[in-house]
Amino acid sequence: MSWENCKNILCIRQDNMGDLLMSGPAIRALKETFKARITVLTSTMAAGIARSMPEIDDILIFDVPWVKSALESNSDCFEPIVELLKKRSFDAAVIFTVFSQSPLPTAMLTYLAGIKRVLAYCRENPYQLINYWVPDKEPYHYIKHQVDRDLELAATVGAFIKDKRLRLTVNDDLWPPIVQKLKQRFDFDDDSPWLMLHPGVSEKKREFPLASWTELGIALVAEGYKLIITGSESEKHLTDSIASAIGNGSVSAGGLFTLNEFICLSSHSPLLISVNTGTIHIASATQTPVVVLYAQTNPQHTPWQVPHSVLYYSIPEDLRSKNQVVSFLNKTLYKRHVSLPSTYDILIAVNDLKNK
Repeated sequence: MSWENCKNILCIRQDNMGDLLMSGPAIRALKETFKARITVLTSTMAAGIARSMPEIDDILIFDVPWVKSALESNSDCFEPIVELLKKRSFDAAVIFTVFSQSPLPTAMLTYLAGIKRVLAYCRENPYQLINYWVPDKEPYHYIKHQVDRDLELAATVGAFIKDKRLRLTVNDDLWPPIVQKLKQRFDFDDDSPWLMLHPGVSEKKREFPLASWTELGIALVAEGYKLIITGSESEKHLTDSIASAIGNGSVSAGGLFTLNEFICLSSHSPLLISVNTGTIHIASATQTPVVVLYAQTNPQHTPWQVPHSVLYYSIPEDLRSKNQVVSFLNKTLYKRHVSLPSTYDILIAVNDLKNK
């Protein structure tokens, strides 16, 4: 079955917003190659960013029990989503995954919905669940960036694109109100040196210590930078604690900005310092230089096509994943212990990027 006449394509990415963002170029390749309408089936966690991705025409939200989520699900939830997918009469579905995930539970949804063409990587033979099966050789034979992984999946059905950048729609009308919010809280001047710090993570194993954030912030202020410490409403206690410990020259912005405002702020920011979370992919999409303090989890998720510096550090052994694919990485790629980057290391990385 050819994909040339596929005009109504379902793209499935059911984890976090950074994961969906990295699938953006592949989704765009499908949309532009086949002149298709793209619907994305994604999670509550990623739905917000999906609304700012220009490749996406429609969004369906469904939180599945085989992807980590704060929301609980039950067996009654499957029938409505299957019926909805049936009604949409999709010509094809593409399931995007990281190499440590199985596409098979998701493929069962597309099978029950009667979608005739289903494309995905899979480690084992999926038989009738995935009829466009690409054997997954990662990470045992090689490791590619997630963007390349997804683009190569799309390419197997003839979907290609030249511009491989991540994209987000930026509402620049939000910039003046953002500046006003900041000026109400501290001495902010966007013509003076400033940058963003984003300390929050969704998993404890990726945390960069509070004391290290404070030490870094004090050193950056001493070098003349004003610091905007960003985070969600649930991370306000963290951003408040860090800003309070740093003192003058920093502001806690936990819960201060909507997602669209954060995207706009990122687009204006001279530089972002963050851990490996969705913020670094937002920065990549807004062409903002990034210093990422990178806990050794998935090596595919570094910043994409933007000036950056990656400073790795090891995860404590008791917090490592029990997933056996990830365990393979811990025994091979990540077998040597890497200490937390020092304040000096981070300052060097910041100044190198600022001087480029």
